[in-house]
Amino acid sequence: MTDLYIAGVGMTRFGRHPERSYQDLTREAVAAALADAGADKTDVSQAYFGSCVIGYLHDQHMIPGQIALRSMGFEGIPIFNVEGACASASSAMHLAGQAIRAGDCDIALAVGTEKMTSPDKARMFAAFDSAWDVSSVEANRDRLVSMGLGIMPPEGSQSSKPYSMFMDVYAAFCRQHMATFGTTQRQIAAVSAKNHAHSVHNPLAQYQTSYTVDEIMAAPPITYPLTLPMCAPISDGSAAVVLCSRSGLKRLRGHASRAVQLVASVVRSGSTREASDFRNHITSLAAVHAYEIAGVSPEDVDVAEVHDATAMGEIIQAENLRLTPFGEAGRAAESGDFSIGGKIPINPSGGLESKGHPIGATGLGQIYELVTQLRGEADRRQVSGARIAIQENGGGIYGVEEATAVVSILAK
Repeated sequence: MTDLYIAGVGMTRFGRHPERSYQDLTREAVAAALADAGADKTDVSQAYFGSCVIGYLHDQHMIPGQIALRSMGFEGIPIFNVEGACASASSAMHLAGQAIRAGDCDIALAVGTEKMTSPDKARMFAAFDSAWDVSSVEANRDRLVSMGLGIMPPEGSQSSKPYSMFMDVYAAFCRQHMATFGTTQRQIAAVSAKNHAHSVHNPLAQYQTSYTVDEIMAAPPITYPLTLPMCAPISDGSAAVVLCSRSGLKRLRGHASRAVQLVASVVRSGSTREASDFRNHITSLAAVHAYEIAGVSPEDVDVAEVHDATAMGEIIQAENLRLTPFGEAGRAAESGDFSIGGKIPINPSGGLESKGHPIGATGLGQIYELVTQLRGEADRRQVSGARIAIQENGGGIYGVEEATAVVSILAK
């Protein structure tokens, strides 16, 4: 198979950017990725643009990638729009890699951009409503709520303010894990406290404030057992990568020694399973396949970025990636195993809870962090000696799991 290299990465700060357009955010991330790779726009033969809500919130349906990229000088080349809920940007990178392996090009651009913040909060939160089967909303909700039976939410543990319906989804996952494995709210809070502590050293994170476990436990509730700091915020932002073959890498003017190899990229859609069948979870199966392709094992992984739209997501995905046995991630988090300096650092960027979650850009924001880690350029959040990294990024909900998921393995 053709070797794939990430030659350049770029990312805006994630957060609220009311004065900036999605085109402006795209330009910043893409320009940074090109400069990092030592590439010019004319070196790029294909581009893949990931986004989800630009059409819904900004009325730019159908061709958001062409509008954003042509405005900065990309003309004539194939530009593909990729939508896969929160996994859009990772899917864009996967497709760029496929094009290179197929011999269609030797240098491709993948970018994810989202402009989510809006003064109309009801419309802003409604942007998530089509990330599951809209023909069976009540059945979807009933199925998920049933996963948490046996755990009774305390009185006053649900917010009266509007929030994304996906917080109810994650709350159901939380309660199932609590009922099955004895995971506690305090362990979930420990994940959140760790991620907020990591974000203090990430200048591109939306939030850069640390909290204690007790402060997170006492924070305003969203829906039990989740409190506000355990949940990813609404965010704007963009992230981009320049992906190339070995021959493409030789054509670039950057430092080839800084390129990071993409040794596995696996995309799966969900499948029908019982909620209690954890080993056949979509990302568990994707991870097994990715390890086989890369020729490594979970024990070889030095650092991970996983999809923690809530802190519970990190617990679930650490287990799906086999970084800890099923049912033990809560205790591992509480003991410090997932912290920088611990057994397997997870989300040194601060994760989605702190770094931010502009859904169409999220996956490449994770890749930006892992490339930075493998290069040894992460400064005070650097994972010492990092050589193998894994990324997990899921999108949407179908049945009892994500509708689509991407697992990528990178090597120094």
